[in-house]
Amino acid sequence: MNNVLSCQSLFKEYQQGQNATHVLNGLDLTVETGELVAVVGRSGCGKSTFLHIAGALDTPTSGKVLINDVDIHQLSEKQQAMFRNQHIGFIYQFHHLMMEFSAEENVAMPLLIAGMAPKQAKQQAQDMLSQVGLSHRFEHRPAQLSGGERQRVAIARALVNKPALVLADEPTGNLDFESAEQIYQLLLTLNKNLKTSFVIVTHDLTLAGKMHRQLSLEQGSLKPLYATEQSA
Repeated sequence: MNNVLSCQSLFKEYQQGQNATHVLNGLDLTVETGELVAVVGRSGCGKSTFLHIAGALDTPTSGKVLINDVDIHQLSEKQQAMFRNQHIGFIYQFHHLMMEFSAEENVAMPLLIAGMAPKQAKQQAQDMLSQVGLSHRFEHRPAQLSGGERQRVAIARALVNKPALVLADEPTGNLDFESAEQIYQLLLTLNKNLKTSFVIVTHDLTLAGKMHRQLSLEQGSLKPLYATEQSA
């Protein structure tokens, strides 16, 4: 299998006066095409920082991030923005939808930014919304949708450009149990149908357990979550 994501010896530190806070400490990660990877860890351990660096939203102090063999931190800001649009999808705990636009318009936005013709973008957005079970909600604005439906729209938006990699930060953290379970199943179905790779940061061990691989971010590096139990 090809590697979609390769993080190589990532370090990240923040300097505050004479003090340096080390967030990532030589982090390594390889994610294959179609792989589902969960990353868990205590609050403040650097999970979101790691995702932002992996998605070219933040820069490492040192180290490399390769996505489809492209060293994303060697690109200019403009090139990074274009690369994110074409190759990376983002899902957040809070949906970050544009409240004045319909579900269809929210999902079509990345396509329009990429230069797709409006008619084609509309059709592709509708197709993606149908895949996440919202064919009856094209014209609804976020205020007219439930929390689970809003997150489905956000997932459709993340996947509409058919990215190689989706980075998700607590995608079920703001949902009730039933809605969260529906989102679990949806992510698994989309992964199977689209062969998209997912890296999912979560506190939810139920969600993590459904992924192909579970990792724990500890002291700035990633370790197998269940290594202790497996070796016992």
